[in-house]
Amino acid sequence: MPTTTGFYETENGSKYLQQLCKHFGHKVETSFDPHKGWVAFEMGTAYLSATDGGLTVTATVENAKAVQVVHDVIDRHLEKFAFREPEKTMVWTVE
Repeated sequence: MPTTTGFYETENGSKYLQQLCKHFGHKVETSFDPHKGWVAFEMGTAYLSATDGGLTVTATVENAKAVQVVHDVIDRHLEKFAFREPEKTMVWTVE
């Protein structure tokens, strides 16, 4: 099962973590506090953590296609929530 990790440099990591988890919680199971959380997507689980310097998302998913789906879903939603930081993007790596 592939694992992918993304980092979004921001001072608003906790805010975005909570917004993402609350939003996804309308459709899938989530759990979160201001510093960490997880989202149980159909294709795998994403773990989110926030620090003063940014937001980190690590997802273990079922296959390579699901890696791209997770990237697209997180990127699309983060773009909406972080609209005041349009010059920034999530930087992803895959293991």
